[in-house]
Amino acid sequence: MQMDWARPWFAPWRATGEAVAADVEQGLLLHDALNRQPVPVRFVDQAQLPEGRPYESFVFETGCCPVRPGLHDFFNGLCWLRFPQAKRTLNRLQAQAIARDGVGARRGPVRDAITLFDESGALLQAAPPLWQALRARAWRRLFVELRPLWREARLLVFGHALLEQLAAPRKNITAHVWCEPCPAGEGPDLDAWLAAQLAPGRLAAKPFTPLPVLGVPGWCAENENFSFYDDSLVFRPPRASEPSTTTTLPGPRRS
Repeated sequence: MQMDWARPWFAPWRATGEAVAADVEQGLLLHDALNRQPVPVRFVDQAQLPEGRPYESFVFETGCCPVRPGLHDFFNGLCWLRFPQAKRTLNRLQAQAIARDGVGARRGPVRDAITLFDESGALLQAAPPLWQALRARAWRRLFVELRPLWREARLLVFGHALLEQLAAPRKNITAHVWCEPCPAGEGPDLDAWLAAQLAPGRLAAKPFTPLPVLGVPGWCAENENFSFYDDSLVFRPPRASEPSTTTTLPGPRRS
């Protein structure tokens, strides 16, 4: 579990992440290492999830979060520790939808949005001109013309699959940014703010906008050369018929 914690996307997760990773390196199982932190759920071995039982329902009904070895569940655990209210809200909405509709081939708009944000979401605090350029996918304006404004901006990765991918960063890794500026600061206030945003009706509208994260100034040395942004396979113009992401993320856990 060797990671470069100095990377800007890992910086907000560093203190807890290094502590949990160190315990794993010392021989603790991941769920036991996570449980050494102040936990909002009890982390348990994946084997405790009964066969055929939906993961989201099990977490909601038991207060136990099954964990497998590896970075995916490592970062999911860190997200539970940092955003307990938001994670509980997402889990509750998933469980309620499963109780109402069952588990079928299609999850429906709310569960689709929850999965997308839980896996690849991010929060952005930025000046209005940056937001306008981001929503328009005006990439050169966003990252080149308005570059000085990024000194005061802050992008916080929320999605645990996105954090896992950033352990081996690639140019096309894309976040789905919640389409409202997050408040400044850290900790419980930010968590409470996010939890309050996660209403089913709002989620169904998929209030996200894609952001290739390695385009953020300071997140990649290569983007100091502005030709970095000429790659139209990553920095795509807006097209109504086009999916809102340029990379494939792992799917939700079912069992």
